[in-house]
Amino acid sequence: MKEQLDPSHIMQTATAFWASKVLLTAVELDLFTTLGDGQQSATQLGQALGLHPRGTYDFFDALVALKFLDRDGDGPEGQYRSTPETAAFLNKKSPTYIGGLTLMLNSRLFGFWNHLGAALKTGKPQNEVKDGGKSIFEALYANQDSLGEFLDAMTGFQAANFALLAQKFDFSSYKTVGDVGGALALLSRVVGAHHQHLSFTSFDLPPVAPLALKHIKAAGMESRIKPIAGDFFKDDLPKADVITMGNILHDWNLANKKILIRKAYDALPDGGAFIAIENVIDDARRDNAFGLLMSLNMLIEFGDAFDYTGADFRTWCSEAGFRRFDMIALAGPTSAVIAYK
Repeated sequence: MKEQLDPSHIMQTATAFWASKVLLTAVELDLFTTLGDGQQSATQLGQALGLHPRGTYDFFDALVALKFLDRDGDGPEGQYRSTPETAAFLNKKSPTYIGGLTLMLNSRLFGFWNHLGAALKTGKPQNEVKDGGKSIFEALYANQDSLGEFLDAMTGFQAANFALLAQKFDFSSYKTVGDVGGALALLSRVVGAHHQHLSFTSFDLPPVAPLALKHIKAAGMESRIKPIAGDFFKDDLPKADVITMGNILHDWNLANKKILIRKAYDALPDGGAFIAIENVIDDARRDNAFGLLMSLNMLIEFGDAFDYTGADFRTWCSEAGFRRFDMIALAGPTSAVIAYK
C-alpha cells in the first residue's frame, strides 16, 4: 500500500515566522516583565500593554498554545502568567534575562532575512551596509551606551555554555586563560568561579574594557581577571596556557579565520589549548540545523563570514601547527572545539 504523504512539516516550517513574530513582539512589548511573578486577565494585561481589544485574546492565547504563557481558567476570567522559562529569561528584572538578543532579532534581523534570496544570489550582506549604512560593529562601537546594551544581550545567553565548559573541560593542568573577544568577561567570570586556581585576561577593543571592568568588579574578581584593550587583527594576543574564542571565528571569512587561529597558536605554550565555542556544524552537515541557519545569518550580516564543521576546524588548526583535537558538546547546538599545541 502506497505511503500517504503528509504536508504538515512543510506547513509548520513555512508558517514558523508567525510563531516567531508573536514571541518577539511579546518581548518588544515587555509582556513578561509586566506580568512579573503575578497574573492578570486578558483585559488587564491588554490595558497595561496598550493593546487594542481585537487582538488581545488571540495574542495571549497563541502564547499559551506556544507554551510561552500559562493560563488559569478560560474565557474573560482566565488569568495569564509567565512560564518558568519566560519568567527566568524574558523578564528584564531576572538576572538570567536574555531578551536583549530577541529584541535585536526583532528590530534588525527579522527584516533582513526577507532578503535571503538576494544574499544567496549575490553573496553580499543584506543588513544596514546594503543601503550605505555602517556595519553593526561600526555602529555599536561608536556609542558606548548601545555597545553596553548589545554586549549584555549577546553574552547573557552564553552563560550556560560557559558553565558547561567549566565543568567538562579539564582546566586542572593550566594556570592562565586568555579570552579573545572577551566582551564583558563573562567566560572569565563563569569559568573562574568554577576554578579558583586560574587567572584570566579578557581581550577586546578599547571601548569594551571599562564595561568589562565594571562587571569584573561587581563579581569581586578584579585580582584574577584583567581586561586588555587591543585589536586581534593588529595586535598579538596576550600569552596564556589556554586561549578561548566564544562566537568569534564565525564572524569572519576563511582568510581571517586562519589569521586568528595562527595568532592563538603563537600565544600558546607547548601543550596549550585553543578552544572555540560555536554552533559547530556536524561534519556530514545534516543535523545541526541551528548551526547551518546561523551560517546563513552570517551571510546576511557580513557576506563572506560563515559557520563551520569540526572537520573544518581540525583542518585549519592542523595547518597552523596544532597536533591534537577534541570536541565537547555544550548546551543545545553549541559545542567547544579544542586544538592542542
